[in-house]
Amino acid sequence: RCMFKDDIELVQFVLRIILEKPDLLIESSETQKDMKRLVGARSISLDVHGVDSEGKQYDIEIQRADYGANPHRARYHSSVMDVESLDAGQDFSELPETYTIFITEADFFGEDEPFYLVERVITTINRRFEDGAHILYVNGKYRGDSDIGKLVHDFNCSSADDMHFPLMAKRTRYLKESKEGVSEMCRVIEEMRAEERAEGRAEGRAEGRTEGIAEGILFAIKNLIANAGMPVEQAMATLGIPNDDRQRYLDMLEM
Repeated sequence: RCMFKDDIELVQFVLRIILEKPDLLIESSETQKDMKRLVGARSISLDVHGVDSEGKQYDIEIQRADYGANPHRARYHSSVMDVESLDAGQDFSELPETYTIFITEADFFGEDEPFYLVERVITTINRRFEDGAHILYVNGKYRGDSDIGKLVHDFNCSSADDMHFPLMAKRTRYLKESKEGVSEMCRVIEEMRAEERAEGRAEGRAEGRTEGIAEGILFAIKNLIANAGMPVEQAMATLGIPNDDRQRYLDMLEM
């Protein structure tokens, strides 16, 4: 968050290296951009959202843990950019080209490649499905003499003096060595802690709802057995419990 905040030049520099597009021009960027158009849907904040001179959109996500780089999460991020991009009455062909980029601390796919480009493919004819959506994983473990290898090195580097790229070093010095930068870092760390606590509470509520539903179903099974004289299997069939879930409730009845 701190590295890219209010720094279009750095966002542009990183995207140029990752996408191998030296002429890419970023016209706007925003860190922690909230995407909330669909009421009731899960909202997300993009780590870095950028728009280039051609209207293409970019989402850069910095993921330290593997679970944060789950392919389903990448899919969701990509789809949310689509939803946020199209207004009522617009044609689907007006959807902008999008790039969802996960920079991961580990080599998520374990093949020692500097990056992994994900594109939709029509498998029956082995042809790309040109829908304009691209997903890319950058291997945070990769080291090499290429620009992307040097960039990944700088992302993992704690000392500005050891960085290859002056832009990365300049921003790091500001955040670590200036009073203003250190204050900004501390503020963001507190924000992240608050978000983690909120996410933990949300997960706990979701788990509680799931557990509550199970307890309600168990109560209904017991009620049918005791008051309607049904065998347990008939009671579960009456309630429409899927076969795959029935053993779980049998185990709960025996507890």
